[in-house]
Amino acid sequence: MAQKDTAKSILNAAEELFSEKGFAETSLRNITTKAGVNLAAVNYHFGSKKELIQAVFARFLGPFSESLKQQLEQLETGLPGKVPDLQTLLMILSQTALLAGRDSPRRLGIFMRLLGLAYTQGQGHLRRFLQREYGDVFKSYMRLMSAATPELSDEDRFWRIHFMLGATVFTLSTADSLTAMAEHDLGKGSDITQVIGKLIPFLASGLNAPHQDD
Repeated sequence: MAQKDTAKSILNAAEELFSEKGFAETSLRNITTKAGVNLAAVNYHFGSKKELIQAVFARFLGPFSESLKQQLEQLETGLPGKVPDLQTLLMILSQTALLAGRDSPRRLGIFMRLLGLAYTQGQGHLRRFLQREYGDVFKSYMRLMSAATPELSDEDRFWRIHFMLGATVFTLSTADSLTAMAEHDLGKGSDITQVIGKLIPFLASGLNAPHQDD
């Protein structure tokens, strides 16, 4: 197996196992067995389990963040002095994610599960890695989100953005099951693009909902 193919096999195996079992529960032996390689290959290509976890995220987030940066720059160029539209910002994020996972329809769902795990499992090194590598583009996105929701306080925006992320992670990580349920219950099938089209207005409405006093 060529070195490039070996690294890809390891990443594919790690990606699936991490999403299924979690980071701590997946051993390097699990990964090497699934990938059909030895431990030396993991050490050679990635160095450690932590670096392998980071590489799994980088494979998706590298092209995603670069594309998102370009989309945001184009949006700002066309909006001199104007407030960005919230649904447009949400759609840019969703469409960019779809494009980043276009080589495999399953990868977006897998990555969304991994993103959920990054929030719920103690992976401080991963959060530091994500902030270091992709913090700038997400700061640009959040700046535009703030401009699109000027009526929200910083506290309300913080919570609503995280509620939005939770709804998005759940929906996209379980899209296959949800579309199967919809076809069974409603007699109408949907693809991932249609699911996102239904999700965006829901998210925008939640972000813009009137403030409720404590």
